[in-house]
Amino acid sequence: MANIGDVTDQGFQSIVLDSDTPVLVDFWAEWCVPCHMVSPVVEEIGQDKGETLKVAKLNIDDNPDATRKYSVMSIPSLILFKGGQEVARVVGAKPKDAILRDLESHL
Repeated sequence: MANIGDVTDQGFQSIVLDSDTPVLVDFWAEWCVPCHMVSPVVEEIGQDKGETLKVAKLNIDDNPDATRKYSVMSIPSLILFKGGQEVARVVGAKPKDAILRDLESHL
C-alpha cells in the first residue's frame, strides 16, 4: 500500500499537493468515533489501489491550517487531491463501496 501515514500542516504542500500520485487525505480526530470506523476502510482502499493512490491521515486537532484551508466542517472527511487540487470529497462514515463510487472517476 502507498500509505504515507500522518501528514501535518507543515508537510501538506510537499506530501499531498506536490505528489505525482493522487492522495486521499483522511481528516480525523482521536475523539471521533465514526473516524475510527472509517479508518480501516480507508487503509483497505489504499491497499486495493496499490501504487495508483496514496493514503494519508491528518489529525484536525493538531493541524488547524489545512483543516481551515479546505473548510473541513465535519469529520470524518476524505478529500482526494490530484495535481495539487481537491477533486473529490466524501463526508461522514460511509461503506467502502460508497466511498469508491465517489472517488473512482478520479483514479
